[in-house]
Parts: sequence; C-alpha cells; structure tokens
Amino acid sequence: MLSEKDLLQIEKKGITEEQLKNQLKCFEKGFPFLSLQAAASTSNGIIAPSDDEQEAYANIWTQYKQEGHHITKFVPASGAASRMFKAIFEFVEADYDVPTTDFEKKFFNDIENFAFYQALDDACNVLEGKGIQALMEDGDYKAIAAAMLDADGLNYGQLPKGLLQFHSYDDCARTPLEEHLVEAALYASSQGEAEVHFTVSTEHRQLFEELVAEKLADYEKQYGVHYNVSFSEQKPSTDTVAANMDNTLFRTDDGNLLFRPGGHGALIENLNDLNSDVVFVKNIDNVVPDRLKEDTTKWKQILAGILIDAQLQTFAYLRLLDSGDYNHDDIENMIRFLRHTLCTDRTDIKDMEDAELVCYLREKLNRPIRVCGVVKNVGEPGGGPFLAFNPDGSVSMQILESSQIDTNNPEYMKMFTEGTHFNPVDLVCGIRDYKGNKFDLPKYVDPATGFISYKSKSGRELKALELPGLWNGAMSNWNTIMVEVPLTTFNPVKTVNDLLRDQHQ
Repeated sequence: MLSEKDLLQIEKKGITEEQLKNQLKCFEKGFPFLSLQAAASTSNGIIAPSDDEQEAYANIWTQYKQEGHHITKFVPASGAASRMFKAIFEFVEADYDVPTTDFEKKFFNDIENFAFYQALDDACNVLEGKGIQALMEDGDYKAIAAAMLDADGLNYGQLPKGLLQFHSYDDCARTPLEEHLVEAALYASSQGEAEVHFTVSTEHRQLFEELVAEKLADYEKQYGVHYNVSFSEQKPSTDTVAANMDNTLFRTDDGNLLFRPGGHGALIENLNDLNSDVVFVKNIDNVVPDRLKEDTTKWKQILAGILIDAQLQTFAYLRLLDSGDYNHDDIENMIRFLRHTLCTDRTDIKDMEDAELVCYLREKLNRPIRVCGVVKNVGEPGGGPFLAFNPDGSVSMQILESSQIDTNNPEYMKMFTEGTHFNPVDLVCGIRDYKGNKFDLPKYVDPATGFISYKSKSGRELKALELPGLWNGAMSNWNTIMVEVPLTTFNPVKTVNDLLRDQHQ
C-alpha cells in the first residue's frame, strides 16, 4: 500500500503509480529467457565486407556527410573508474606494504609508462614532499597508491573514466573525453560541424564541462571543425524501485522507498532526445591514441556507409508500399531484403494473405535501424550476436547478454560458449523514418528483456531491477545489421594495467 509520502516521492521522480506497480510485478514474475535460433557468424548473418565493398561503403558515407545531415557521436560516460582500480584499493588495505601480486608488481614496475605519471608525481611531491621514485626507494608504495586514489591527490578512485589521463603525447596527456572529440572530427563531422553528446552523472557534470571549456578551442583549431558538445544525465523517471526478497517494497531506515539507477538501458531516453539523423554510439573507455586511429576511423565510415545504404533501400520500399504501385516481384524483393540484409524472417510468411503480408512488411521495414560492429571472440566478458525469436514469431538479430540466456538449456549454452563474435558496443544508428520524422525510440524497447540483480543496502539484501540494456532489449525491435570489424577497433580499459597495453602507449 502506497502512502501519501510514497506518492509524493514517486511524483517527484516522474514515475507513475502504475509504473511502480508494474516494476513490482517484474520482481514477482521475473523475466523470460529468450528463445534462440542460432549464434550469429559470418556464415549466418554477420557481414564481412570485401575490400571493394569497404571502399564503396566508405564513399557512401563521405557523400552523405557532404549533404549536410545531422550527425551525433553519443558517448555513455557516467561510469566511475573505481572498478579500474579495484586491485590497487586492495593493495592499500592489504597487510603487506610492498607489491606482492603480479598485478601490483606490474603497476609499480611500469608506473612511468602511465599517461598520468607526471600528474601523480606532482601529487606525491605535494602530499609527501617527495616524488614517486623516492617514495618507491623508501618502500612507501602505499603513499603513491593513496595519492592516485584519494580526493586530496588525483582522486582517480572516484572520478569517471572519461576524465582520467589515458594517453601520452609529446606535449600533453589526453583523457578519453578528448579522444572522443578527436574521433568526432575524423569520422562524425559534417560541413565543418562535429556534435558530441556525453551522458554523465550529476556529481561529475561540472568537471566534464570544465574540461571541455579548457580544451575545446585547441581541438577546433587542430582539426578545423566547430564542436557542439552537450551533456545529459539519466532521467530520475528511469530509476527503478528496490524490493525485499519477498518482493515487497524495500524501505530505507527513514521509511522512504529506495530507488536505484535502471542501468544503461535508461539512456534510450537520452538517445531519444537527440535531434539527429545518424548517431554513433561507443563506450567512453574504447579509445586509442592518434597513431592507431586509422582503423577506427576507416571502420566507422564503413559501418555508417552500410547504414545509409540499407536505409536508402528501406525508404524506397516503404515509399513503394505507400504508392500502391507494386507487383509480386516487388514484394518478393522486399521479403528477400528483410531476410538477407536486415536478418528478419518468419517461417509462415508464405502463408500470409496479401494484405497481411503488406502490413507485416511495412511494420518490419519502418523501424529504427542500427549497424553493429562485432569482433571475433577472444574471451572478453560480455554479450554477443544471436538470431533470436520475437513474440510475434519472427526471428531477428539481437545482441544478448548471458543473463538473457537459459543456462539450464544445453543447446543454448553451447551456442553462447561457442559463439564466434563479441559485442564491443560499436553502433551506428538511424533514428528517423522514411518521411524524415524522428522515431519514438522507447516504443521499440522490449520490456520483457530486463533482469533482476541482487544487492544490499545497510546490510540488508534487496532485489534490483535492471532495465533492458541500451544495445540489448532497449533496441530489441530495431532493424539490426551485424558487421565483422577488426580487433584493432576494440581497446577497452577495464583495469588500470590495461593502459600499459601497447595499444594505449
């Protein structure tokens, strides 16, 4: 039973009573696993364009940019870097004082190779009266770690990844935010304009804005573009209520309902607010220094060209359906396009009446479209591309996480463990329809693809509700094309020592 206080709390967040009740029902019923047809591969749904095709698609994108379309680079950047430094936090709390684990030894042995070395050395001098090398000679390794992690030093233990110094250059050290600005100029600018949108946390927004204000003019001069940089935060209306283990509302010690961020799936609302024709989506930590940007730039252009090529054909078919001036061969061509290019099919399509078939084609063609780069699976944790069944009986390409797959189904687990490709979050999205209107993206979310996780608050266990992920269930009802891209385009930073890999040096 909701009290007046509860109703005021949810109203302030922009959540309705009905939404709250639906969230509680999710805890009670759980979420169904997806039914799978097969793991996608280059012989089953994933495109591996030839050299000639790569050049043709890149040219399509070049032409599109010259026509003055609205292009945005969308970067989820709210994640804190604390997990990057988990092993260093543990070292600070350990009952030994010198590097002992392989991770710790690697960190301190190669510490001069971090882009933030000079900043950390300066912090050590301020806090300890001596630099990194002197502290290591004294065996005071924990003072160095504390200067990196703590608020009176670099505060890297609490800052978001986007604000850390990742890469060294002759005259500076760059953050991921800056590397994304450079990328935008290289492949996502149109007629001298480069638009970049970062989703950030409320507590760090000012720091992002200050860094942009400090650096933007230099990058505009260096790359000959005018930047339009904007920020947004996850909307409070996308928070989800926590539940007790018996599926009743979890209340804090002061009697309030406990709400938690709904995960990156909440960002579909932020994406929906963009007034763009084409949007690139890429995680904040997947960046490389300039010497390795050529592959990234090339393949972003190829992915975007594939999007525009498919979009133009989709729009042509929809206009043909509108005209009513089509024949049997036209319908067959649409079915083939839907099946082979957009990887969407139904086994009973041949049994449909003409009117039903046209409605089906119109519904499936007139949807947002995304082209996803996927890399060969090299054991990174995360989801991958699958052909999955939809509630209407159709099969389409999806990016699935392990939580969406029935681990008790040996056939599905075989598909998942033997999948040839991995999702690096490398998307190019078309979010306008064939009439130039923006799609209402929340309408294309599959609400049945969320999941429940288990957390604790003040020592009490609770259930947390995760919204359908941004590139999983939140885009479940989009048209999806998967393209194999080289591993050189995927360089995430999950731990601080990842910055010591060659691709970040």
